[in-house]
Amino acid sequence: MSFTAEVKDELSRVEDADPNCVLAELSALMRVCGTLSFHGPGRYSLRVATETGSVARTVMRLVHKQLDLQTMLTVRRSVQRKSRNYLIEIPEQEGLADDLVRLGIIVPGRGLASGVPQNLLPSMGAVRSFIRGAFMAGGFVADPRGDFHLEIAVTGEEFANDIASLVNHMGATARLNHRRGSYAVYLKSFEDVRLLLKSMGAERSARAVDNVRHLKNVKNDVNRRVNAELANGRRSSRSGADQLHLIENVLRKVGLASLPPALREFCELRVRNPEMSLADLGKLCDPPASKSAMYHRVLRLQKLAE
Repeated sequence: MSFTAEVKDELSRVEDADPNCVLAELSALMRVCGTLSFHGPGRYSLRVATETGSVARTVMRLVHKQLDLQTMLTVRRSVQRKSRNYLIEIPEQEGLADDLVRLGIIVPGRGLASGVPQNLLPSMGAVRSFIRGAFMAGGFVADPRGDFHLEIAVTGEEFANDIASLVNHMGATARLNHRRGSYAVYLKSFEDVRLLLKSMGAERSARAVDNVRHLKNVKNDVNRRVNAELANGRRSSRSGADQLHLIENVLRKVGLASLPPALREFCELRVRNPEMSLADLGKLCDPPASKSAMYHRVLRLQKLAE
């Protein structure tokens, strides 16, 4: 199961007691993945199509919980995609027109709603429910172990802008991308996606995102430390080779016995430990010497060579 499917399955199990929240979630589900047909004045039918079983279950549950409407569910298997297609049909019937107005899909005297009617969202709970329904109907969230992002695909610029504004009102930062006649409300950062998942009710998925982010941070920290150690090792190796060349030059000119005790000790230790850093080399001195003291011995050798 993909991470998107896991999130939608978790969200499908969230149940709101507030009727306003139920209406908001159902409205978003129908707006994003539903098709409304007009049969004459006040006469409509509605079809909701999805490839996600949890979305179909949620639509059926909310319709039967909040609306007194007849529904028909058809399940078909796609041979090409090797997946199931769910079609929920709400045929023309008494009360459907009024329910479409309640759901904010139809605006009396104006026809189809272009944006999100504000009277549909009287509370922050209703806002969260609406975004949950929009994500379930048209959302995608990448596996947090890869190139992580979340998006909600919808049609209609005003509707997309309203959803982005609602997401921003919930504390996350949403961007809007235009894609071939549709729009995607887009979230990129780990923190924004985690916050939105938690706000919609996907607590388990939000924790999974946190765990992956923690592992990534640990991995990046380890990589930084390893790279720093490798870089230090390469620098120490180059410095050790340069110092060996310097020692060879000095000894050829003046000889080991002619050197002061501190420089003689340095030369002997460096020849025996060509790749060791100056700080570690100083610990082998008797008495131990600091890295600064060892560096000054190198400078003294350079002056002798000159």
